[in-house]
Amino acid sequence: MQRFADSDPVDYCIVGAGSAGGVLAQRLARAGFRVVALEAGPFWDTEKDWVSDEKGSHELYWNDLRITGGTHPLALGSNNSGKGVGGGSVHWAAFTPRLHPSDFRVYTQDGVGADWPISYWDLKPYYELLERELPVAGPAWFPWGDPHGHPYGPHPLGGVGDVLVRGCTKLGLRSVAGGPVGILSASHGDRPHCIYRGFCLQGCKVGAKASTLITHVPDAIRHGAEIRAHAMVARINLRNDGRVDGVVYIDREGKEHFQRARAVIVSAYSIETPRLLLNSACTGHRHGLANSSGTVGKYLMAQAGNVVAGRFDQLIRLYKAPPAHALTEEFYETDKSRDFARGFAVQTVGPLPVAFAKQMVAAMGAWGWGLRRVMMDYNHWAAFGVLGEILPWQDNCVELAEEKDQYGLQVAKVTFNLHDNDKKLIEFAKNKVMEIMSAAGAKHVVQEARFAHLVGAARMGNDPSTSVVDKFGRTHDIPNLFVCDGSILPTQGSANPGLTIQALAARTADYLIKQGENIFFSNRRDLSEPGIRYDLSPPYTHFRGNPRIA
Repeated sequence: MQRFADSDPVDYCIVGAGSAGGVLAQRLARAGFRVVALEAGPFWDTEKDWVSDEKGSHELYWNDLRITGGTHPLALGSNNSGKGVGGGSVHWAAFTPRLHPSDFRVYTQDGVGADWPISYWDLKPYYELLERELPVAGPAWFPWGDPHGHPYGPHPLGGVGDVLVRGCTKLGLRSVAGGPVGILSASHGDRPHCIYRGFCLQGCKVGAKASTLITHVPDAIRHGAEIRAHAMVARINLRNDGRVDGVVYIDREGKEHFQRARAVIVSAYSIETPRLLLNSACTGHRHGLANSSGTVGKYLMAQAGNVVAGRFDQLIRLYKAPPAHALTEEFYETDKSRDFARGFAVQTVGPLPVAFAKQMVAAMGAWGWGLRRVMMDYNHWAAFGVLGEILPWQDNCVELAEEKDQYGLQVAKVTFNLHDNDKKLIEFAKNKVMEIMSAAGAKHVVQEARFAHLVGAARMGNDPSTSVVDKFGRTHDIPNLFVCDGSILPTQGSANPGLTIQALAARTADYLIKQGENIFFSNRRDLSEPGIRYDLSPPYTHFRGNPRIA
């Protein structure tokens, strides 16, 4: 791997080598830029570091100190943030539904939330491109939002998927099965197909599940990028002329370094991105970098993630398939007959025994012998997940706490509250999903209240007074400082955010490549569309997959 000296000014320093950072590093390196991505966690060796064990996979998550509060505090770690090369994409379920066209104009259409500065149609070609690059296996016809197919054939229907399809059919609801999921249903390049062992959320040792660690980072390295692990970025440095010139980071021995760069891209996700911007406060930016609007850290969103579980007489074996491999989006859009805006999706989930036990403790109050008795029936249970759209509210935020971490940096304080629309949506959604489970024949149905996925806290927009970055991720305040990750989403929809985050990263990379040297020297902002670059994909990706009839 190419190694840059701290004093060697690279073109782009990317903070975070996760879903967005991995795609950005790969694209920019292929285009000939000098790129270094700084990652706070390790560079995973999938053979040595990953194990087929729930407890043994604990280090995949961001487990450093964070403070959580509000009326509905978020559980932080395993279900919403990763630490290490690949970030959260190494332990995501790899479910890859797209956002709907309506998600980009929520305020105009429904009078709530915010509108995006781009439309679905701006992002559609990047959705199609990333579906090839992961690649995505799924149904030949996905009927919701902008109806479309997928490049790889669907996975076989698992027991939980069969339950979801059966329940939806009984109630007259459309559903799809076999994906969409970034897990190989057939061998692809040097990656084998899925063997349905159930450890998707613990890091896929097989290599069938897509993560930027295996889909984009290797190609970035081949084209000259450096991925520098165990490099915790402490602050971004701002020159007197109002441009950034690098970042200060701390290595695994606790030594402080300064990496020079002609531009900086923050891709640290929805807690660490605002935390870094706030910790980088300096003269002229005493409330944090890129925060003249006061919105850095504001409008944090999590999705309602209630889990509904049902016990059946017959064996289900909920681990024998990708955890998320069937869904319905029949309730995704706003329905005027309901007393809340926006909607939710219903997806299969496949908790392994430790996670399942935690859910039974929360849902049933099971303990002691009662919990042991429930666990004996583990293979008779099915589980569905609500994925509901919680709206962006200013009081859901990331701030700096007084407490400091092992690096001496102020940690994030995350405040989260549900508002009336959110509560009404969740109540309707959980009851509807319990109805689907019962319709499928479950003898006993319970549910656990929880949240999943984080986005927001550095939103994009056209108005510098109400947003942090423009439609290409360039901060309104600083011309060579960019943010590109899930934190820039103005709304979140009811789709898993991973595919959208990577599609936005590919689009931002095309923009940076088109702008060339102007990013490093000019304060002029050209917001014209860059045009999609198909030649930047990693090898063995684009225009490949199981043949589909056009």
